[in-house]
Amino acid sequence: MRAIQVTKFGGPEVLVASDLPEPEVPEGAIAIDVEAAGVNYADTHQAENSYLAPAELPLIPGAEVVGITPDGRRVVALLSGGGYAEKTVAWPQMCWDVPSGVTAAEALSVVLQGATAWHLLKTSARLEKGETVVVHAAGGGVGTIAVQLAKRWGAGRVIATASSQAKRDQAINLGADVAIDSRVDTADEMRSSLREANDGQKVDVILDMVGGPTFDGGLKALAPFGRLVAFGMAGRVPPQPIDPGMLMGTSRSVIGFWLVHCMTKPGMMDAAVEDLLNLIVSTELTVVAGGSYPLDQARRAHEDLRARNTTGKLVLVP
Repeated sequence: MRAIQVTKFGGPEVLVASDLPEPEVPEGAIAIDVEAAGVNYADTHQAENSYLAPAELPLIPGAEVVGITPDGRRVVALLSGGGYAEKTVAWPQMCWDVPSGVTAAEALSVVLQGATAWHLLKTSARLEKGETVVVHAAGGGVGTIAVQLAKRWGAGRVIATASSQAKRDQAINLGADVAIDSRVDTADEMRSSLREANDGQKVDVILDMVGGPTFDGGLKALAPFGRLVAFGMAGRVPPQPIDPGMLMGTSRSVIGFWLVHCMTKPGMMDAAVEDLLNLIVSTELTVVAGGSYPLDQARRAHEDLRARNTTGKLVLVP
């Protein structure tokens, strides 16, 4: 079968198209003929071995696919790896039937990025009606869905940040009240930008996957009882160390989130994925298609993603 294999860690150049044996199917698992595989920012970290979970070589990246099971079901599946291939293996509890009329990109958008946005707001931030929500990287797969869910669940104001005018315009079209430039050099610039976007007031909830001064400035912009939920570090620069005394003195919270912990409780995944698929079917949720690449062009997909040249959901098609 055709697959993308990584035999040494590094940047997009380590993604090599190869002819490999089909995967073995353990007892209780199911084989899937891959229609499309999702591309996520976490995949870029896995390729360079900078992800939360250490990677082992050789590896086939890819944590989500849409495909056909041996009994003819069209499913979207979460994987422990192996998605960048013509065939892969999944466990039944991590597969969901794709409703009629839902595209591969739409289905792929919900299992990692959509479920992340869902749990960031509902489980970690515990969003309350009327609160101000900041969505960083609002042009990405998580961000485009988080903007819509925040408005749907009653946020008083949604502030989107993005690196280009086109992405900021898109965020406004998806329901954001304000969209600002995410490109800052210092934490004070980010704090000032967020306060200005909220009519001089501090903000209640921040969803941050950037790190560095974006994180630091966001923390300074939080209101008492505000929550900053960290779920990535796309900028590849860590934030400043956090002083617990400062958190106590300002009644602010910093919360970490990793979707893997929801996967250990399948009911948490079912709730998010099924809700999001239903919203897509009812046209109450818009999935932004970010581009489709032939499987052999996985390297270019990663290059475009890391250069912030993409929006929405990226897919690889065998």
